[in-house]
Amino acid sequence: MTETDHLYKKTLVVHERLGKVYGTPEWHPDLDPDPVGALVNTILSQNTNDRNRDVAYNRLRQRFPTWEAVRDAPVEQIIDAVRPAGLAPTKGPRVQGALRAITEHQGEISLEFLRDQPLAEARRWLLALNGVGPKTAAIVLLFSMGRPAFPVDTHVHRVAKRLGLIPDSTSREKAHKLLEELIPESLYYPLHLNMIHHGRTVCVARTPRCEACVLRDVCITYETQSGASS
Repeated sequence: MTETDHLYKKTLVVHERLGKVYGTPEWHPDLDPDPVGALVNTILSQNTNDRNRDVAYNRLRQRFPTWEAVRDAPVEQIIDAVRPAGLAPTKGPRVQGALRAITEHQGEISLEFLRDQPLAEARRWLLALNGVGPKTAAIVLLFSMGRPAFPVDTHVHRVAKRLGLIPDSTSREKAHKLLEELIPESLYYPLHLNMIHHGRTVCVARTPRCEACVLRDVCITYETQSGASS
């Protein structure tokens, strides 16, 4: 069995076991029907937690009822609206810049055109926006459009490295490509969500709860640590 085959089989085991613990979420087309909203939301989510992101996003939408209003407002007002997300002097201009780039390309604020583009082209277009990296692009494509992209956040990155699905030295940016090549497209959505859940509740950053983990026997980190302590 090649290393690739071994990792593929391990991925299926990880998916099956996490599904038994957390359930197997299914993508729904109405989960987040507005790709522009998903884009803005994800820009605001960078380097903060979900609660702060949601507060900032809701403040923005309450103060500016349309994306055109967000695009055209004085930047200071946008910065103030998104302040709860942190890094507001950076995120506010990035949000406006993205909305203006979309308008320049489309003549309106809509990302619906990405649904019909080849996946690689759609991803490249999003990545060309200032402040949009592989995770943000993948979230917009997967969650809003149901397109096959695998977002790698800090939890997915940590769990994948500890399990040995990717080399320990792999950057988060490189991890997107490696995991998309390894994981079957049909598992992108449920495995992404379940790895996040596992990373938040069991495979946490500082003191992982290995005794409660259903993946101990396929985890190279646990195997190494267990061997060292025995």
